Amino acid sequence: MKGALDRRRFLGGLAAASTLPLSGCFDPLVANDSGVRDVLEKANALTYRAQRLLLGSDHLAREFTRSDIRQPMRPNGSTNPQDEPYLALARQDFSTFRLSVTGAVQRPLSLSLADLQAMPARTQITRHDCVEGWSCIAEWTGTRLGLVLDQAGVASSARYVVFLCFDTLENGFNGPIRYYESIDLLDARHPQTILAYGMNGEKLPVSNGAPLRVRVERQLGYKMAKYIRAIVVTDSLVAYGDGKGGFWEDRGYEWFAGI
Repeated sequence: MKGALDRRRFLGGLAAASTLPLSGCFDPLVANDSGVRDVLEKANALTYRAQRLLLGSDHLAREFTRSDIRQPMRPNGSTNPQDEPYLALARQDFSTFRLSVTGAVQRPLSLSLADLQAMPARTQITRHDCVEGWSCIAEWTGTRLGLVLDQAGVASSARYVVFLCFDTLENGFNGPIRYYESIDLLDARHPQTILAYGMNGEKLPVSNGAPLRVRVERQLGYKMAKYIRAIVVTDSLVAYGDGKGGFWEDRGYEWFAGI
């Protein structure tokens, strides 16, 4: 037990150190053309390697019992997308939803919810840890992402899985800026990484990411993209957002948010 606690404290220290410059007052300091940002990015890379070494590829996040679910799952991030393509799907209870899986794959996929639900399902009761400091235990049911990737046939050159989402968080000079996230293939193939379509024995609510969200149980909540519309397998993150690997990473958060 002491070893587990010491490892968690160490990981927490690494995470805390890498998120120190996140507040707005540091923005000029870590501007894209700043040498300081280069130092911080190298520190994040070191954090990633250290956490990967400690976690290993098969380490499981703790799972709980139903008696540990003591409150409704608190939604994180956006809770009610107003993008018309999403609203059109919601009006039909997502019966026409299709998840595309493209990029560095041998067999691009277009999967309905029924297709995903027909695949072997995994149910897990886990704790969601938010970067804001709160946590919540809930039961999640979905399809292992690794099974979907196997069906698509991942190319040997691939390194990352990118989740593209329906929800617009900002309007930029070039149009809407929608949420996106990414993980490496080690986390993508982890047995607890699922594309969740159910929560607490019911279908996934809109506020929690319907029709589909990813659960990456060994990382913080902002890594668990909601309202997923597409998955892209790739060897580089440069083409997405500002090239940092996620909506919040483009704004200073660390890419590997292991806990």
